[in-house]
Amino acid sequence: MTPIRVLIVDDHPMVADGIRAILESYDEIEVIGTLSNGQEVVDQVGTLNPDVILMDLNMPQLGGLSATEILLERDPDTRILILSMHDAPEYVSTAMRHGARGYILKDVPTEEIHTAILTVMKGETYLCTGATGALTPDAGQDILTAREQTILLQLAQGKSNKEVAGELNISVHTVETHRKNIKRKLGINSTAGLTRYAMEHGVLQGTGAEF
Repeated sequence: MTPIRVLIVDDHPMVADGIRAILESYDEIEVIGTLSNGQEVVDQVGTLNPDVILMDLNMPQLGGLSATEILLERDPDTRILILSMHDAPEYVSTAMRHGARGYILKDVPTEEIHTAILTVMKGETYLCTGATGALTPDAGQDILTAREQTILLQLAQGKSNKEVAGELNISVHTVETHRKNIKRKLGINSTAGLTRYAMEHGVLQGTGAEF
């Protein structure tokens, strides 16, 4: 059996090293590396080619949700497990809305991390015990397409149309069109309104954005 290639992304070395030591005790798992922020995984994922990414939410430079968005834009089949200390429903539901395959808390038993990895490798989703029951999709975001949600996340962090276009490898005109559609669907007329909406509805949870 070919080992499952796992990449750990967490800005706390003790946490990353501890998880690595746990996972390396399983013969069917190979930890191929530990990175300290979302930008590093975005830059190196093509070279490392992991089967599963264990991703922290709050990290410097690029947070876990933003990194998840970018990775899934490039490859929708990327398997990302959010590993977090936050058990609030808004964190869990936001992570899953943005494409994570699962959500596990950092204080779960060792075996549960192992189970989560095996579960997402089978194409299923996994929520740890403390995160179950949190998936109550927000009505407003349900009307947005996956692409619109991605662009809302980027715009709400203060990025310009040009910056979003470069980030997602699409044209500025396409971003402008999506921006108009998002405002129309949500009944919002300004960029400040989009940011406020994103903050109130948990879109920015875990991105590292500061206001």
